[in-house]
Amino acid sequence: MQSNRIGAGCDASPNQTHDLHDQAVVLRHVLAVHPDRLTIPDLVRELTGDSETFVESDGFERAVRDLTGVGLLQCPCGTVEPTRAALRFYELLEG
Repeated sequence: MQSNRIGAGCDASPNQTHDLHDQAVVLRHVLAVHPDRLTIPDLVRELTGDSETFVESDGFERAVRDLTGVGLLQCPCGTVEPTRAALRFYELLEG
C-alpha cells in the first residue's frame, strides 16, 4: 500500500521532503483559488495566516519559483497562476 505523504518511501532528505510539501501546498492553493490571482506576498499571507516567519515565507516563495521552473505555475505581471498543464492535471485528478 502506498503512502499519500509527499516524499514518503523515497530517499529524499528532510529538506527535499519539506520543499516537496511546500510545493504541494502552494499548488493546491493556487488551483483552489483559480481564476483569482494572488501576488506572491498575498499567497504567502494566505498560507501562513499572517503569522509568517522568514522560514515559512522563504519556503513558499521557493516553492513558487520551483513550480514555475517545472511549468506548473506562471507569474505574469507579478501574480501567481496555474499553467494550462496544471489546470488540466487538476481536472483529470478531480474528475
